[in-house]
Amino acid sequence: MKKRFLCKPLPEISILGFGCMRFYREDGSLDLMTTEKRIDEKLAGNLLDTAIDRGINYFDTAYTYLGGMSEIFLGKHFHGSKRENVLLATKLPAWLIQDTDDFEKFLHEQLHRLNTDRIDCYLVHSLNGPMWKKVVDLGILSFLQKARESGKVRAIGFSFHDLYCVFEPILNAFQWDFCQIQLNYLDTDYQAGLKGLYKAKEKGMGVVAMEPLLGGKLATQLPHQAKQIIDQAEPKRTPAEWALRWVWNMPEVSLLLSGMNAVNQVEENCRIANDADPSAMTEQENQVIEKVKSLFHERIKIHCAACAYCMPCPSGVVIPLIFSTYNEAFRFDDPSSLIRYYHSLPPEIKADQCIACGECLSKCPHQIAISDKMTEVARYFKETDE
Repeated sequence: MKKRFLCKPLPEISILGFGCMRFYREDGSLDLMTTEKRIDEKLAGNLLDTAIDRGINYFDTAYTYLGGMSEIFLGKHFHGSKRENVLLATKLPAWLIQDTDDFEKFLHEQLHRLNTDRIDCYLVHSLNGPMWKKVVDLGILSFLQKARESGKVRAIGFSFHDLYCVFEPILNAFQWDFCQIQLNYLDTDYQAGLKGLYKAKEKGMGVVAMEPLLGGKLATQLPHQAKQIIDQAEPKRTPAEWALRWVWNMPEVSLLLSGMNAVNQVEENCRIANDADPSAMTEQENQVIEKVKSLFHERIKIHCAACAYCMPCPSGVVIPLIFSTYNEAFRFDDPSSLIRYYHSLPPEIKADQCIACGECLSKCPHQIAISDKMTEVARYFKETDE
Protein backbone atom coordinates (compact mmCIF):
# COMPACT_ATOMS: atom_id res chain seq x y z
CA MET A 1 0.00 0.00 0.00
CA LYS A 2 1.33 3.40 -0.94
CA LYS A 3 1.80 5.86 1.89
CA ARG A 4 1.88 9.62 2.40
CA PHE A 5 2.78 11.95 5.24
CA LEU A 6 -0.04 13.22 7.44
CA CYS A 7 1.70 15.02 10.30
CA LYS A 8 4.31 14.70 13.00
CA PRO A 9 4.83 12.69 15.16
CA LEU A 10 3.03 9.96 13.22
CA PRO A 11 4.68 7.54 10.80
CA GLU A 12 3.57 7.63 7.18
CA ILE A 13 -0.01 6.49 6.68
CA SER A 14 -1.65 4.38 4.01
CA ILE A 15 -3.27 6.57 1.35
CA LEU A 16 -6.47 4.57 1.91
CA GLY A 17 -8.04 4.81 5.35
CA PHE A 18 -10.76 2.52 6.69
CA GLY A 19 -13.93 4.31 7.86
CA CYS A 20 -15.52 2.23 10.64
CA MET A 21 -19.09 3.50 10.47
CA ARG A 22 -20.73 0.97 8.15
CA PHE A 23 -20.20 -2.47 9.66
CA TYR A 24 -23.05 -4.92 9.22
CA ARG A 25 -25.13 -5.85 12.24
CA GLU A 26 -25.82 -9.43 13.33
CA ASP A 27 -29.30 -9.23 11.77
CA GLY A 28 -27.75 -8.35 8.40
CA SER A 29 -28.76 -4.68 8.53
CA LEU A 30 -26.64 -1.57 8.03
CA ASP A 31 -28.29 0.44 10.81
CA LEU A 32 -25.76 3.18 11.58
CA MET A 33 -26.98 4.50 14.92
CA THR A 34 -28.86 2.09 17.19
CA THR A 35 -27.35 0.30 20.17
CA GLU A 36 -30.01 -2.40 20.00
CA LYS A 37 -28.29 -4.42 17.25
CA ARG A 38 -24.83 -5.83 17.78
CA ILE A 39 -22.05 -5.61 15.20
CA ASP A 40 -21.37 -8.83 13.29
CA GLU A 41 -17.91 -9.06 14.84
CA LYS A 42 -16.78 -12.07 12.81
CA LEU A 43 -17.55 -10.33 9.51
CA ALA A 44 -16.20 -6.95 10.67
CA GLY A 45 -13.06 -8.52 12.11
CA ASN A 46 -12.37 -10.28 8.81
CA LEU A 47 -12.69 -6.93 7.03
CA LEU A 48 -10.22 -5.25 9.37
CA ASP A 49 -7.72 -8.10 9.09
CA THR A 50 -8.01 -8.09 5.31
CA ALA A 51 -7.39 -4.34 5.31
CA ILE A 52 -4.26 -4.73 7.45
CA ASP A 53 -3.01 -7.57 5.24
CA ARG A 54 -3.41 -5.27 2.21
CA GLY A 55 -1.41 -2.49 3.90
CA ILE A 56 -4.08 -0.21 5.40
CA ASN A 57 -2.92 1.19 8.74
CA TYR A 58 -5.36 4.08 9.40
CA PHE A 59 -8.73 3.25 10.99
CA ASP A 60 -11.27 6.02 11.59
CA THR A 61 -14.16 5.90 14.05
CA ALA A 62 -16.09 8.29 16.32
CA TYR A 63 -17.85 8.36 19.68
CA THR A 64 -21.31 8.02 18.09
CA TYR A 65 -20.61 5.59 15.24
CA LEU A 66 -22.91 2.56 15.37
CA GLY A 67 -24.48 3.83 18.54
CA GLY A 68 -21.09 3.92 20.27
CA MET A 69 -20.25 0.31 19.47
CA SER A 70 -17.68 1.05 16.75
CA GLU A 71 -15.11 2.32 19.25
CA ILE A 72 -15.78 -0.62 21.57
CA PHE A 73 -15.39 -3.16 18.77
CA LEU A 74 -12.13 -1.62 17.57
CA GLY A 75 -10.84 -1.69 21.14
CA LYS A 76 -11.56 -5.42 21.33
CA HIS A 77 -10.16 -6.23 17.90
CA PHE A 78 -6.99 -4.12 18.01
CA HIS A 79 -5.46 -5.41 21.21
CA GLY A 80 -2.01 -6.71 21.96
CA SER A 81 0.39 -6.79 19.03
CA LYS A 82 -2.29 -5.69 16.56
CA ARG A 83 -2.49 -2.28 18.22
CA GLU A 84 1.13 -1.50 17.36
CA ASN A 85 0.45 -1.94 13.64
CA VAL A 86 -2.44 0.52 13.32
CA LEU A 87 -3.21 4.19 13.78
CA LEU A 88 -6.53 4.81 15.51
CA ALA A 89 -8.48 7.98 14.77
CA THR A 90 -11.58 8.94 16.70
CA LYS A 91 -13.60 12.09 17.29
CA LEU A 92 -14.78 14.20 20.21
CA PRO A 93 -18.58 14.69 19.90
CA ALA A 94 -18.61 18.49 20.10
CA TRP A 95 -22.41 18.73 20.06
CA LEU A 96 -22.60 16.70 23.32
CA ILE A 97 -20.29 19.04 25.24
CA GLN A 98 -22.24 20.94 27.89
CA ASP A 99 -19.53 22.14 30.27
CA THR A 100 -15.75 22.30 30.55
CA ASP A 101 -15.41 18.99 32.40
CA ASP A 102 -17.05 17.13 29.50
CA PHE A 103 -13.93 17.39 27.34
CA GLU A 104 -11.84 15.27 29.68
CA LYS A 105 -14.78 12.98 30.46
CA PHE A 106 -15.31 12.03 26.83
CA LEU A 107 -11.59 11.59 26.14
CA HIS A 108 -11.25 9.27 29.15
CA GLU A 109 -14.27 7.24 28.04
CA GLN A 110 -12.96 6.94 24.50
CA LEU A 111 -9.54 5.76 25.68
CA HIS A 112 -11.34 3.11 27.74
CA ARG A 113 -13.58 2.06 24.84
CA LEU A 114 -10.63 1.77 22.49
CA ASN A 115 -8.65 -0.20 25.07
CA THR A 116 -5.61 2.02 24.61
CA ASP A 117 -3.51 4.54 26.51
CA ARG A 118 -3.23 6.89 23.53
CA ILE A 119 -5.32 7.99 20.56
CA ASP A 120 -3.18 8.51 17.48
CA CYS A 121 -5.47 11.02 15.77
CA TYR A 122 -8.09 12.90 17.78
CA LEU A 123 -10.55 15.12 15.92
CA VAL A 124 -13.15 17.60 17.06
CA HIS A 125 -16.13 16.13 15.27
CA SER A 126 -18.29 17.81 12.62
CA LEU A 127 -17.47 21.45 13.33
CA ASN A 128 -19.66 24.29 12.13
CA GLY A 129 -19.80 27.94 13.15
CA PRO A 130 -22.17 27.80 16.17
CA MET A 131 -20.64 24.59 17.51
CA TRP A 132 -17.13 26.01 17.24
CA LYS A 133 -18.12 29.12 19.19
CA LYS A 134 -19.69 27.01 21.92
CA VAL A 135 -16.69 24.73 22.49
CA VAL A 136 -14.22 27.63 22.31
CA ASP A 137 -16.19 29.45 25.00
CA LEU A 138 -16.03 26.28 27.13
CA GLY A 139 -12.23 26.06 26.82
CA ILE A 140 -11.57 23.48 24.14
CA LEU A 141 -8.29 25.06 23.01
CA SER A 142 -6.73 24.63 26.44
CA PHE A 143 -8.07 21.08 26.68
CA LEU A 144 -6.62 20.08 23.29
CA GLN A 145 -3.20 21.48 24.18
CA LYS A 146 -3.14 19.59 27.48
CA ALA A 147 -4.31 16.37 25.80
CA ARG A 148 -1.43 16.58 23.36
CA GLU A 149 1.14 17.42 26.04
CA SER A 150 -0.06 14.54 28.24
CA GLY A 151 0.56 11.97 25.50
CA LYS A 152 -3.07 10.80 25.56
CA VAL A 153 -3.39 12.22 22.04
CA ARG A 154 -0.63 12.17 19.44
CA ALA A 155 -2.11 14.37 16.69
CA ILE A 156 -5.05 16.78 16.84
CA GLY A 157 -7.43 17.73 14.05
CA PHE A 158 -11.05 18.52 13.25
CA SER A 159 -13.68 17.41 10.79
CA PHE A 160 -15.63 20.17 9.09
CA HIS A 161 -19.17 20.72 7.79
CA ASP A 162 -19.87 24.38 7.07
CA LEU A 163 -19.02 27.22 4.68
CA TYR A 164 -15.45 28.15 3.79
CA CYS A 165 -15.84 31.49 5.58
CA VAL A 166 -16.15 29.46 8.81
CA PHE A 167 -13.30 27.08 7.92
CA GLU A 168 -10.46 29.59 7.79
CA PRO A 169 -11.04 31.14 11.25
CA ILE A 170 -11.07 27.63 12.77
CA LEU A 171 -7.90 26.81 10.87
CA ASN A 172 -6.15 29.86 12.34
CA ALA A 173 -7.37 29.41 15.92
CA PHE A 174 -5.13 26.52 16.99
CA GLN A 175 -1.96 24.66 16.07
CA TRP A 176 -3.82 21.84 14.34
CA ASP A 177 -1.92 18.87 12.98
CA PHE A 178 -4.51 17.98 10.34
CA CYS A 179 -8.11 18.44 9.24
CA GLN A 180 -10.76 16.26 7.64
CA ILE A 181 -12.88 17.76 4.86
CA GLN A 182 -15.45 16.56 2.35
CA LEU A 183 -13.77 16.31 -1.03
CA ASN A 184 -14.76 14.75 -4.33
CA TYR A 185 -14.83 15.90 -7.94
CA LEU A 186 -18.29 17.45 -7.52
CA ASP A 187 -17.59 19.23 -4.23
CA THR A 188 -14.62 21.35 -5.23
CA ASP A 189 -16.39 24.53 -4.08
CA TYR A 190 -18.60 22.98 -1.38
CA GLN A 191 -17.83 23.56 2.32
CA ALA A 192 -14.01 23.80 2.64
CA GLY A 193 -13.50 22.49 -0.92
CA LEU A 194 -10.28 22.84 -2.86
CA LYS A 195 -9.72 26.30 -1.39
CA GLY A 196 -9.68 24.76 2.07
CA LEU A 197 -7.42 21.94 0.93
CA TYR A 198 -4.82 24.36 -0.37
CA LYS A 199 -5.10 26.64 2.67
CA ALA A 200 -4.56 23.74 5.08
CA LYS A 201 -1.50 22.58 3.16
CA GLU A 202 -0.18 26.13 3.09
CA LYS A 203 -0.26 26.02 6.89
CA GLY A 204 1.64 22.71 6.91
CA MET A 205 -1.35 20.59 7.92
CA GLY A 206 -2.26 17.12 6.77
CA VAL A 207 -5.61 16.66 5.05
CA VAL A 208 -7.92 13.66 5.28
CA ALA A 209 -10.50 13.51 2.48
CA MET A 210 -13.93 12.14 3.41
CA GLU A 211 -16.90 11.44 1.14
CA PRO A 212 -14.74 10.75 -1.96
CA LEU A 213 -17.74 8.89 -3.43
CA LEU A 214 -20.34 11.24 -1.90
CA GLY A 215 -21.91 8.50 0.19
CA GLY A 216 -21.67 6.04 -2.71
CA LYS A 217 -23.60 8.25 -5.12
CA LEU A 218 -20.61 8.74 -7.42
CA ALA A 219 -20.27 4.97 -7.62
CA THR A 220 -23.84 3.73 -8.05
CA GLN A 221 -26.25 6.67 -8.52
CA LEU A 222 -24.86 8.69 -11.41
CA PRO A 223 -27.50 10.12 -13.76
CA HIS A 224 -27.75 8.19 -17.02
CA GLN A 225 -25.88 10.79 -19.11
CA ALA A 226 -23.00 10.92 -16.62
CA LYS A 227 -22.80 7.13 -16.62
CA GLN A 228 -22.59 7.20 -20.42
CA ILE A 229 -19.62 9.58 -20.31
CA ILE A 230 -17.81 7.24 -17.90
CA ASP A 231 -18.67 4.12 -19.92
CA GLN A 232 -17.32 5.61 -23.14
CA ALA A 233 -14.13 6.98 -21.59
CA GLU A 234 -10.63 5.55 -21.87
CA PRO A 235 -9.10 3.90 -19.97
CA LYS A 236 -11.98 1.68 -18.88
CA ARG A 237 -12.73 2.27 -15.21
CA THR A 238 -15.73 2.03 -12.95
CA PRO A 239 -17.36 5.29 -11.78
CA ALA A 240 -15.93 4.60 -8.31
CA GLU A 241 -12.40 4.25 -9.66
CA TRP A 242 -12.62 7.54 -11.56
CA ALA A 243 -13.79 9.30 -8.39
CA LEU A 244 -11.14 7.78 -6.12
CA ARG A 245 -8.32 8.46 -8.55
CA TRP A 246 -9.39 12.10 -8.83
CA VAL A 247 -8.90 12.59 -5.07
CA TRP A 248 -5.60 10.70 -4.94
CA ASN A 249 -4.35 12.71 -7.90
CA MET A 250 -3.96 15.71 -5.57
CA PRO A 251 -0.63 15.66 -3.71
CA GLU A 252 -2.15 17.85 -0.98
CA VAL A 253 -4.40 14.97 0.13
CA SER A 254 -2.75 12.83 2.81
CA LEU A 255 -5.27 10.00 2.71
CA LEU A 256 -8.75 9.18 1.54
CA LEU A 257 -11.35 7.56 3.81
CA SER A 258 -13.65 4.83 2.58
CA GLY A 259 -16.38 3.10 4.59
CA MET A 260 -15.97 -0.48 3.34
CA ASN A 261 -18.27 -3.31 4.46
CA ALA A 262 -17.31 -6.18 2.14
CA VAL A 263 -14.02 -7.92 1.42
CA ASN A 264 -14.33 -7.29 -2.31
CA GLN A 265 -14.66 -3.54 -1.61
CA VAL A 266 -11.47 -3.61 0.48
CA GLU A 267 -9.57 -5.51 -2.20
CA GLU A 268 -10.85 -3.33 -5.05
CA ASN A 269 -10.09 -0.07 -3.26
CA CYS A 270 -6.63 -1.32 -2.33
CA ARG A 271 -6.00 -2.27 -5.97
CA ILE A 272 -6.91 1.25 -7.08
CA ALA A 273 -4.82 2.80 -4.31
CA ASN A 274 -1.76 0.81 -5.30
CA ASP A 275 -2.03 2.19 -8.84
CA ALA A 276 -2.75 5.81 -7.87
CA ASP A 277 -0.02 8.45 -7.86
CA PRO A 278 -0.26 12.20 -7.22
CA SER A 279 -0.43 14.42 -10.32
CA ALA A 280 -0.63 11.33 -12.54
CA MET A 281 -3.94 11.88 -14.33
CA THR A 282 -3.54 12.90 -17.95
CA GLU A 283 -5.24 15.85 -19.62
CA GLN A 284 -7.56 13.41 -21.38
CA GLU A 285 -8.53 11.81 -18.07
CA ASN A 286 -9.16 15.18 -16.45
CA GLN A 287 -11.42 16.09 -19.38
CA VAL A 288 -13.59 13.06 -18.62
CA ILE A 289 -14.12 14.34 -15.08
CA GLU A 290 -14.81 17.86 -16.37
CA LYS A 291 -17.51 16.53 -18.74
CA VAL A 292 -19.25 14.79 -15.88
CA LYS A 293 -18.97 17.91 -13.70
CA SER A 294 -20.41 20.05 -16.49
CA LEU A 295 -23.43 17.78 -16.71
CA PHE A 296 -24.01 18.16 -12.99
CA HIS A 297 -23.45 21.91 -13.23
CA GLU A 298 -26.32 22.14 -15.70
CA ARG A 299 -28.61 20.76 -13.01
CA ILE A 300 -27.84 23.56 -10.56
CA LYS A 301 -30.87 25.76 -9.94
CA ILE A 302 -29.21 28.69 -8.13
CA HIS A 303 -25.63 29.65 -8.97
CA CYS A 304 -24.62 30.66 -5.46
CA ALA A 305 -20.87 30.64 -4.73
CA ALA A 306 -21.43 30.40 -0.94
CA CYS A 307 -19.25 33.48 -0.43
CA ALA A 308 -21.57 34.51 2.45
CA TYR A 309 -21.40 38.21 1.54
CA CYS A 310 -25.19 38.19 1.96
CA MET A 311 -24.88 37.23 5.62
CA PRO A 312 -26.07 37.81 8.24
CA CYS A 313 -29.72 37.76 7.26
CA PRO A 314 -31.90 39.99 9.48
CA SER A 315 -34.49 37.19 9.64
CA GLY A 316 -31.95 34.51 10.51
CA VAL A 317 -32.02 32.57 7.23
CA VAL A 318 -28.68 30.88 6.52
CA ILE A 319 -28.83 31.78 2.85
CA PRO A 320 -25.79 29.87 1.46
CA LEU A 321 -26.76 26.68 3.30
CA ILE A 322 -30.36 26.85 2.08
CA PHE A 323 -29.31 27.42 -1.54
CA SER A 324 -26.69 24.68 -1.33
CA THR A 325 -29.22 22.16 0.00
CA TYR A 326 -31.70 23.10 -2.71
CA ASN A 327 -29.08 22.66 -5.43
CA GLU A 328 -27.97 19.33 -3.99
CA ALA A 329 -31.52 18.02 -4.25
CA PHE A 330 -31.33 18.36 -8.04
CA ARG A 331 -27.83 16.99 -8.67
CA PHE A 332 -28.88 13.33 -8.50
CA ASP A 333 -32.05 11.62 -9.65
CA ASP A 334 -33.08 10.74 -6.09
CA PRO A 335 -33.40 13.87 -3.88
CA SER A 336 -34.80 12.04 -0.84
CA SER A 337 -31.73 12.36 1.40
CA LEU A 338 -31.49 16.13 0.79
CA ILE A 339 -35.20 16.56 1.40
CA ARG A 340 -34.84 14.77 4.74
CA TYR A 341 -31.83 16.92 5.57
CA TYR A 342 -33.69 20.16 4.82
CA HIS A 343 -36.64 19.17 6.97
CA SER A 344 -34.26 18.37 9.82
CA LEU A 345 -32.83 21.91 9.85
CA PRO A 346 -33.86 24.35 12.61
CA PRO A 347 -37.07 26.12 11.51
CA GLU A 348 -35.61 29.57 12.20
CA ILE A 349 -32.96 29.28 9.45
CA LYS A 350 -35.17 27.94 6.64
CA ALA A 351 -36.29 29.66 3.45
CA ASP A 352 -39.82 30.43 4.64
CA GLN A 353 -38.39 32.81 7.25
CA CYS A 354 -37.37 35.23 4.48
CA ILE A 355 -39.40 38.46 4.70
CA ALA A 356 -38.10 39.88 1.38
CA CYS A 357 -36.53 42.86 3.11
CA GLY A 358 -34.02 43.16 0.26
CA GLU A 359 -30.99 43.80 2.47
CA CYS A 360 -29.07 40.90 0.90
CA LEU A 361 -29.63 41.91 -2.72
CA SER A 362 -27.02 44.65 -2.96
CA LYS A 363 -24.43 42.46 -1.21
CA CYS A 364 -24.59 39.53 -3.64
CA PRO A 365 -21.69 39.73 -6.13
CA HIS A 366 -23.58 37.39 -8.49
CA GLN A 367 -26.73 39.52 -8.42
CA ILE A 368 -28.97 36.63 -7.42
CA ALA A 369 -32.58 37.62 -6.76
CA ILE A 370 -32.29 36.07 -3.31
CA SER A 371 -35.78 36.87 -2.02
CA ASP A 372 -37.45 35.43 -5.12
CA LYS A 373 -35.27 32.32 -4.94
CA MET A 374 -36.15 31.84 -1.27
CA THR A 375 -39.81 31.75 -2.24
CA GLU A 376 -38.95 29.09 -4.85
CA VAL A 377 -36.99 27.03 -2.33
CA ALA A 378 -39.67 27.28 0.35
CA ARG A 379 -42.35 26.18 -2.13
CA TYR A 380 -40.30 23.17 -3.29
CA PHE A 381 -39.60 21.84 0.18
CA LYS A 382 -43.17 22.53 1.35
CA GLU A 383 -44.46 20.39 -1.52
CA THR A 384 -42.04 17.57 -0.62
CA ASP A 385 -43.34 17.55 2.94
CA GLU A 386 -46.91 16.91 1.91
